[in-house]
Amino acid sequence: MDLEGLTLHYYLKIFSVSLISVFLSISIYISYLFNKEIKLNDNPLKIEKGEKIVNIISKNIYNYSKLDFEIIKLYIKINHFFKKKIIHYGDFNINDKASLFEFINTISQPSNILNKITIVEGWSKKQLNLELSKYFKDFHTIPYENIIADTYYFQNNISFESFLKKLKKDKQNYIETYQNNKIFNKFNQIEIMTIGSLLEKEGLDYQDKMLISSVIYNRLNIKMKLQIDATVIYSLTNGNYDLERKLLKSDLKINHPFNTYLYNGLPPKPISYVGKKTLDILFENYLTDFLFYFFDYSLNRHIFSKTFKEHKKKLNEYRNRK
Repeated sequence: MDLEGLTLHYYLKIFSVSLISVFLSISIYISYLFNKEIKLNDNPLKIEKGEKIVNIISKNIYNYSKLDFEIIKLYIKINHFFKKKIIHYGDFNINDKASLFEFINTISQPSNILNKITIVEGWSKKQLNLELSKYFKDFHTIPYENIIADTYYFQNNISFESFLKKLKKDKQNYIETYQNNKIFNKFNQIEIMTIGSLLEKEGLDYQDKMLISSVIYNRLNIKMKLQIDATVIYSLTNGNYDLERKLLKSDLKINHPFNTYLYNGLPPKPISYVGKKTLDILFENYLTDFLFYFFDYSLNRHIFSKTFKEHKKKLNEYRNRK
């Protein structure tokens, strides 16, 4: 090999070694940048909608240079291109001693801080609205028949419409598990939710609700008025239930479509939110011969009867004990 070839070979070798050294140096630096422990100003961390990664990091983490930010922005772009990941907004809990890599991975997913709303069986719309107002600015009243009373977890800053969609989906999934139940031969979905709401307002526990459900079924079968006090209270208070007094005999005559003392059949729609356990009872289609019941305050339970004669006798015995 001549001198010129040796010189070219020498410089190529120097260039290759330099290139490898630069590559290794950059790799080591990037590895250090993304794996070193970060220190946050605040935890949980709050990210505003549309906030840029440079602002997020400079606002919450100390000591990053312009070069660091350029590397981080490039990483974010690559992450988005290949993994379709984006920086989410909301509140985030960052693990203690987290690295920059873990930090970016956390905020590239939906908020990991969950809120919880428990919709209590038998709640009114007013009660749920009060609970919703704690988490959502723009919410609207949810019809009783649209959702099921349950405990729901949701991310911070989720929109009300997204939350409502989740609740409706939960109800749909539940109903689909019973889609072949024979109760649908007699009642549609709103009617089932309506019966469930009557049980929520009238029943004390699982057994009590089972017996009351059988009374409702039996009365509907023979076209007998349901005569459920909860529907009268609903009618008198426009669904708020804040009557703050005992029902009077004259109240039973209120001309309202939900008053089951005046109108035959079920109310037009549910009178409260209904839970899954109560709906489970309905789908069991529990059968008895009972047609009447009243509440015995001394025993703290409902007393059931098959005939009006038997019902009247038990009611008189109760009144005489008072």
